[in-house]
Amino acid sequence: MTVITAEITAIPRSRFAIASSPPQCLTTVEPNPTDSNFCSVPFVSQFSGVKPDDWAFQALQSLAKQYGLVLDENFDVSRQDGKGWSRNAFAVALNMVLQQLEQRFQQGNQDFITQEDWLIIQRLQAEFAPELSILRQQINKVENDVTELESNQFSTTTKLSGQVIFAVNAGGFTGDRMIAPRGATITTAQPQATFIYRASLNLNTSFTGTDLLQVRLVAGSNGADDNAAGFLEPNLGSTLEFSIPGREELSLARAYYTFRPAKDLTATVGASMVASDYIDNNRYAKRSFQDFSTQAFVGNFVLLPRERGAGAALHWNPGAGAFSVRAVYIAGDATNQLPENQQRLGGGGSEDIRLFPSAGGGAKGGLFGDPYQGVVELEYAPNRSLALRLQYSGGEVFGSNFQAIGFNGELALSDRVGIFGRYGYSSYPDTTVGDINPNYWMFGLAFPDLFQEGAIAGIAMGQPFIESDIGNATQTNFEAFYNFPVNQNIRITPLIQVIVNPGNQADNGTIMTGTIRTVFSF
Repeated sequence: MTVITAEITAIPRSRFAIASSPPQCLTTVEPNPTDSNFCSVPFVSQFSGVKPDDWAFQALQSLAKQYGLVLDENFDVSRQDGKGWSRNAFAVALNMVLQQLEQRFQQGNQDFITQEDWLIIQRLQAEFAPELSILRQQINKVENDVTELESNQFSTTTKLSGQVIFAVNAGGFTGDRMIAPRGATITTAQPQATFIYRASLNLNTSFTGTDLLQVRLVAGSNGADDNAAGFLEPNLGSTLEFSIPGREELSLARAYYTFRPAKDLTATVGASMVASDYIDNNRYAKRSFQDFSTQAFVGNFVLLPRERGAGAALHWNPGAGAFSVRAVYIAGDATNQLPENQQRLGGGGSEDIRLFPSAGGGAKGGLFGDPYQGVVELEYAPNRSLALRLQYSGGEVFGSNFQAIGFNGELALSDRVGIFGRYGYSSYPDTTVGDINPNYWMFGLAFPDLFQEGAIAGIAMGQPFIESDIGNATQTNFEAFYNFPVNQNIRITPLIQVIVNPGNQADNGTIMTGTIRTVFSF
């Protein structure tokens, strides 16, 4: 076998350059009468694509097979279905082959190409010189852009992302007044339409590639009172969840570090964590900026009564199999000796409106004092369509040593229809309203890609606080939404809420609200 040693000149990134002048050809279609060394008519039209029966197509495929080179996976598919490649697409595949040949030359293997094949390579270079030149210019531009980004980036280890939510909300109620679960009057006037906003910035830092340090800063509108449902029913989970931060000044919403101490085990520790980030996930009802926004629909209402604070979380997925175990501990007021009266269960408002007006006796604050809670979850997810979760939660909150169990399930009936639900049962002894055992349930349907790709629609109903000792009826919540993308970074969602027997009071009229939610992500 006759071999040839050659030097291949690399271009940035793609590692191969076209010749500065056309090399000699093996044959010509029409010999040039003045110079028989070069082809006067190219073997592939400069204005048409490259077809499967063209010499260039077959020659490139033969070179790849002869020398064990990797081609774009679509190359063979294009040949089989009879469709050719555009000249630009063919040049990309040619450049891929030339790049691999050059790597072998750089590794010292310089005598493996036969003279005949080398001439074929030269001929391919000459024929696709314009396309390879354009490709080289594009690669150079990308390389320059990357260099500029690297020299001006915020940090080599930290990435900045963010989200802004704008929402317009309006609603009202039937009847003459709204009363709280313990009978106090909330209002006799219909609420005004309001504008709601929340802005968050995430600083995500990785030091090893498998860890994450996140700091999230958040500012938002005034809280539960900025939306009609939260104002009229502030106790039993009717508030729009994305409005809950309730601080117009910039504040710390997350500060935690996640790492992998062992295979299949992830650990998180932090000074500012939220238990539901790690427990009670559900693909259809979890993220208030994406799907349902009613507080009682994005999480199990009786399972996590005080979910924000300092703590730790573990996630173990042995062998990346169907079973996962998660555990979270949250100290609700780790930085103070005495706890604040802010909790998920019980809401805001004045003392007589709150369901639980004070934390109760024995409140201590700190890492291990009232309020605190621990949650354990077992998940079974044998495939992407089905997930079942069992949960246990216990701790001290409102002066009560509470316990709760929960269930969470989701099932994709098809790519376009999913069903989901949650259930909870809890025991809260010795609260300021006595010994109570509230139940909770919710159920819904989800419709991914409805009317357009990337859209999400859903409808759900539930009863967040079934307890005969609180009020004289049982509150029932409904929500329906349709989330459609404007582009990759903007999504608009109209949603409606209907609340029957709000505050577990039969004397209350029905609450109806509408919201237009717009989410900007960057």
